[in-house]
Amino acid sequence: MRIANALPISVEDLTVAYREAPVLWDVDLDVPDSTLMAIVGPNGAGKSTLIKAILGLIEPSAGRVLVYGKPYAQQRSLVAYVPQRGSVDWDFPTNALDVVTMGRYGALGWFRRPGKAEREMAMDALRMVGMEGYAERQISQLSGGQQQRVFLARALVQNAQIYLMDEPFQGVDATTEHAIIKVLQSLKEAGKTVLVVHHDLETVPEYFDRVFILNVRAIAAGPVATTFTPENLRRAYGGKMELLLNGRETL
Repeated sequence: MRIANALPISVEDLTVAYREAPVLWDVDLDVPDSTLMAIVGPNGAGKSTLIKAILGLIEPSAGRVLVYGKPYAQQRSLVAYVPQRGSVDWDFPTNALDVVTMGRYGALGWFRRPGKAEREMAMDALRMVGMEGYAERQISQLSGGQQQRVFLARALVQNAQIYLMDEPFQGVDATTEHAIIKVLQSLKEAGKTVLVVHHDLETVPEYFDRVFILNVRAIAAGPVATTFTPENLRRAYGGKMELLLNGRETL
């Protein structure tokens, strides 16, 4: 349920610690409607931890996260999640169409099985990511980029309002990267909110309209044009910034 004038995501004073060592410290972040926002920062900055905290997968030490003005547990039907590809068991014996169809389970509930309508929705989602020709292919037989597209289709079929993605471009080829960003930009144009953990600083101005720069603490958040500045990047990355920008290294 969307609450009038409530932000899609509001993170307030969020602290997350592992074994008493803070991974996120007193983080505030407001994510507005209809935006495509990158989360960037060095290794160990807490980027994936932030996504997991928003999803309620990690219990914060302090602070809270609201989704359209309510806790995530009350709003989970409005949120779709694409995890890092390396965290998925791709040897599970199922095909691409079945993986995407699983994205409809939340809407169906535990006692209804997906039928013709759900499979047609899944095929439509596969077409959106250019994978309709691989619907019957076992996911273990797909390339890394193809697997990533299938998981993006699985998120699309949920018809969510908010999409959270943890490094969707990691390890994919240029063709897949361009296909994915085209879909993400179309989601934004449709009024959806998309939050992406991203590692390539050079493509941030091209791909995203907003950015959140993080290094355990919040460094800066806002429109790319005014926030993605050398000063803010140096605060996050230190002296490594020029090397990262020029060498396109993975952060």
